[in-house]
Amino acid sequence: MNRVSIAAAEAYVARIFRSHGASALAAASVARALVGAEADGLKGHGLSRIPTYLGMLAAGKIRGDAVPTAARIRPATLMIDAADGFAYPAIDLACAELAVIARETGIAAAAITRSNHAGALGHHVERLAEQGLIALFFANTPEAIAPAGGTRAVYGTNPIAFAAPLPGRPPVVVDLALSTVARGNIVAARQKGEAIPEGWALDAEGRPTTDAGEALKGTMVALGGAKGTALALMVEVLAAALTGAHLSMEASSFLDDKGPPPGTGQTILAIDPAGFGHAALGARMTALAAAIEAQPGARLPGQRRLALRAAAAGGGIVLPDELVARFGAIG
Repeated sequence: MNRVSIAAAEAYVARIFRSHGASALAAASVARALVGAEADGLKGHGLSRIPTYLGMLAAGKIRGDAVPTAARIRPATLMIDAADGFAYPAIDLACAELAVIARETGIAAAAITRSNHAGALGHHVERLAEQGLIALFFANTPEAIAPAGGTRAVYGTNPIAFAAPLPGRPPVVVDLALSTVARGNIVAARQKGEAIPEGWALDAEGRPTTDAGEALKGTMVALGGAKGTALALMVEVLAAALTGAHLSMEASSFLDDKGPPPGTGQTILAIDPAGFGHAALGARMTALAAAIEAQPGARLPGQRRLALRAAAAGGGIVLPDELVARFGAIG
């Protein structure tokens, strides 16, 4: 078994990306994101993405040498150009700038354009919440969901993430795609040759399917039916129309090396609770968490993820055999 520490896994993954044309900055950022997702049990956004990312790099669908740039358009707004590179360096830049600006203005927003797959959004908002901020993240993705009453995909799975600080404990984090499940779960199932549960996706003819390959040719089932498609439209506006990025129906796939860069967008909001003239957030959050956890069987979102993260911090993560066979063992 190829079990290694988190630090060793990050170094290993970064070395892979550097050797395939990514800059040192991009490789380190991608490695942190993928290994972090793997450690949290979010395998659809973890190491399973490496082959696809490398294919996109080789085809020029991701620019490995791209350097994101930020322009502060107004006191509380940033416009960030990911320059058709990986999304992660642009998100790193956005989070660093937002943390400073939100302290000045109370609320700050960053719009990212010419971007790519943003991975586990919860990780991005979590780092802002660890600094005492409330954060929201909206991302559009290549077409996957049909509008209510329609049969042709227009929206992506268009994930949303939210995080808020909780005194003395890890932040409360909500991270969800607007499909019944994240598309990454279907990608992972296809790679393993596994069936998917019925109700996750439809094939190209609009029929329910348990075949992961057929599901990826068809459309995803929206979370909550028509309500989910309405939310997907909202995210499309915030992540694509607002940022000037490609709409989901215009973006090339995150799953292969075909076509031009996806050019998708993301919007991140950061809120400084102190900007509202009181210091009650911590006490209110503590009371809310207590009310939830007082009920047998109830729990705050993300507890499984945190448990897996703690286990990985102590015992490391397992590098897939196929990864080691392709790129060699560590050391």
